[in-house]
Amino acid sequence: MAYCARRTFALAARLERDTISGPRKLPYGVRLIQTSQQPENVEWVELAKERMRRQAVIEYFSKLGSTKNRNTSFQPHHTLHKPTLPTDLTMSALVAAGTHLGSSSESTRPTFLPYAYGHRAGITIIDLDTTLPLLRRASNVVREVAKSKGLILFVGTTEDLAPCVRKAAQRLGSQGFHVGTTWKPGTLTNSWELFGSDTMMNLNTTPDLVIFMNPLQNLHAIRECAISRIPTIGIIDSDVDPRVVMYPIPANDDSIRTAELIAGVLSMAGKEGIERAAAERAFAQSQSRRARPEGAEEEE
Repeated sequence: MAYCARRTFALAARLERDTISGPRKLPYGVRLIQTSQQPENVEWVELAKERMRRQAVIEYFSKLGSTKNRNTSFQPHHTLHKPTLPTDLTMSALVAAGTHLGSSSESTRPTFLPYAYGHRAGITIIDLDTTLPLLRRASNVVREVAKSKGLILFVGTTEDLAPCVRKAAQRLGSQGFHVGTTWKPGTLTNSWELFGSDTMMNLNTTPDLVIFMNPLQNLHAIRECAISRIPTIGIIDSDVDPRVVMYPIPANDDSIRTAELIAGVLSMAGKEGIERAAAERAFAQSQSRRARPEGAEEEE
């Protein structure tokens, strides 16, 4: 290590001599700005020298030690703007997002015990060994629904969840919708009276899948989906009965980071389904174009 430090400082000293005495042959990757005259600002010269010294140290020591850096580590803001693919989702990402932290132990539902790992400091710890496969199962459902040209609705009826569901719906294009405010009762079961016959005649669309980020605050919406026979996916905390939705995902529903992570994974799965459907249609069209000349020759 001492040898590496001596070599680095020797390289920095050589860069300083080259800057003062004139242009010389520099090491590979190091560039100097050529100026017509010597700058009069001495502080600027010292700043440039210090910057070159730091750059030389970074370039030399970047090949040593751990490969963990900013690009390969978990970044909280990436869950919203750069979501993870379902195949790339790991247990460490769930832990970093706080997915394993449930509600208080006193409010834990008995039906949630199969998804609980234990209790600590008065809260329920969610077993991520069950969360990860259930999240991947929900991702497969979203992928197949999007592949079949189905409409997917993301519901997050709080101010903090509104950007999350909006981003998720935007990734699905024309097949994605979101509700970021209060769910109006009767949206699915009494839509003709709520929105009017003129609106429903022009736009009579029913979602094929509804994803709830906070099911406990939208039990009436889940009930409407059950009456309309619409499958549902929801983030289920320890104080929620997992049977309220068709595809539960045991996770912390109070964490915005957890909601962003799960919504991003599900939206990316839906995006994959749309891309697969487009690729299959393009492949079918190319095959039909190749088969047309052969059929025409047989008819002749």
